[in-house]
Amino acid sequence: MGKKVEKALSKDKNPSSATHIEDEGSNKTPEPYKCIGNFLTDFTELCKQNQMAVVPSVLVRPKPPGPQGGGTEGKPEKKGDKKQAIPEPEPEPELNQDGEPIEPPPKTYSTRDKFEYFKPSVQVELDNNDKWDTVAELFVRGWKIDQPMMEIFQQCLPTLDKLHTVNFWNTGLTEATLHTLASFLPQCVNLKTVLLDGNPIKEENWYELIGTDSLIQHLSLRHCKITDKGAAGIGSCLGTAKKTNTKLVSLNLTGNLIGDAGVEALAGGLRMNRTLMALTLTSNNIGDKGVAKIAEALSRFPLTHEEVVQRRRLISDRGSPERNKSPPPSRRAESRDRPGSVRSMTTQDKTKQKPSAKKKEVKGRDAKEDTKTLKKEKEDTRAGGKRGSVVLKTAVKLIAHASVAADAAKTLGKTKEKKKDKGKSIAQEAENMDGHDQINPLLEVADYIDGQSWIAGNRTLISLNLSRNAIGEAGLTSLLKAIQYQTTLTLDSRSNGTGLMRLVVNKNNVNPENEVLTKLNEKMLPKDPFYKPPLTPEGEAA
Repeated sequence: MGKKVEKALSKDKNPSSATHIEDEGSNKTPEPYKCIGNFLTDFTELCKQNQMAVVPSVLVRPKPPGPQGGGTEGKPEKKGDKKQAIPEPEPEPELNQDGEPIEPPPKTYSTRDKFEYFKPSVQVELDNNDKWDTVAELFVRGWKIDQPMMEIFQQCLPTLDKLHTVNFWNTGLTEATLHTLASFLPQCVNLKTVLLDGNPIKEENWYELIGTDSLIQHLSLRHCKITDKGAAGIGSCLGTAKKTNTKLVSLNLTGNLIGDAGVEALAGGLRMNRTLMALTLTSNNIGDKGVAKIAEALSRFPLTHEEVVQRRRLISDRGSPERNKSPPPSRRAESRDRPGSVRSMTTQDKTKQKPSAKKKEVKGRDAKEDTKTLKKEKEDTRAGGKRGSVVLKTAVKLIAHASVAADAAKTLGKTKEKKKDKGKSIAQEAENMDGHDQINPLLEVADYIDGQSWIAGNRTLISLNLSRNAIGEAGLTSLLKAIQYQTTLTLDSRSNGTGLMRLVVNKNNVNPENEVLTKLNEKMLPKDPFYKPPLTPEGEAA
């Protein structure tokens, strides 16, 4: 009986130990998931690891159906008519209560459940429909992206090599989520376009998106309730005397609450920015004062004190590029108080006059041996002193010629390498068009008028949309003067730009038949690249 009781007790103990091991395993934190570049797998696994109650589905963005039938598709159908089976008879149409046939639903769309459309989902566009590692565009619309979800995107998106567009429409962004988004977007190497329409943020920290590390080229912030505060932050990041944004090409601020103060800040950014080419300010609260500041930035303007100081610094650095270079540490250590180019002879004599005791003993032993050699050298130098001086002069000349030849050989080698890598260099220059390749606007030729330095304004901006604002005749007059100045200004180089080519000022506080407005439209029509002149009766363009 005793043995049976012991066996029963041992059986009871074993499962308890197993459950204890299971409890210990459940308490252990799972290892962090490493993204592999497959967005479907990475996104679902990270959502499960964060224990989300609802995991948004990842779907390929639906596209409108192509045209049914066509000339190209008709020929194969004719060839295959012989092999086709007999078509089935069409089903009889359903009849309503009155006995009339009911029209079937169109075949251009598919019906779904009532609430399925409103479920959160992430829509993507793939370069290759069979591969989820080729996500090119990402769309999130109509559901809130909280901080945990933004952290999941922070892990997923940088691993997508082909991602170039991110569209978060009406996703309830906050200051924290926008900060997280701006922190990891520079890690997406090929990301060019960011659309954050319909995301009002009280703190208005939009400037974080276009910082010094930003790679965004096209930014859309429509209907985000941006006020003068947010516009001031954006303007400061566009350009100042010390730093400018060299990536952003187009900026859309339609449907916000920007007034004259905010536009003045944006115009301040346009003074030094030479990259932005399209600016859209439709449906804001812009008046004549704000437009006058934009016109000043586009025509010419006097430099402020900060800009004058920076201009002098740039000119001095360009004139003496080695001015800021420090001498080598060996010279500085010897000179202590004096610069490296000036050396004191007295300090050298003092060091020679005060040798240590060990050095004295060594010198005493070698002095006798050196006197014999010195006598012989003196006799040789007396006899051939003239020859020695001639040899020294010729040696110096040869060294000089050798250094010149070496420099010439280096330059020849560089020119050969440049010729070989000419195609590569052109491609790299086209890809790396940043601020280092462009001329700093502060280094342009300045005109001194009434004690102030005036320089030419921004000629890189080619598209400006100011429709649906509160601009009057005074604002249009300032724009007209700016465009007239741009047309008469001679361009020194291609990098300076061509000036405005498209200007939209419709639906402002001006009569459509206003004289200034008609002059402005006449001035801008020939510059508009989309404008087609009317044809004459002979068939030629007017």
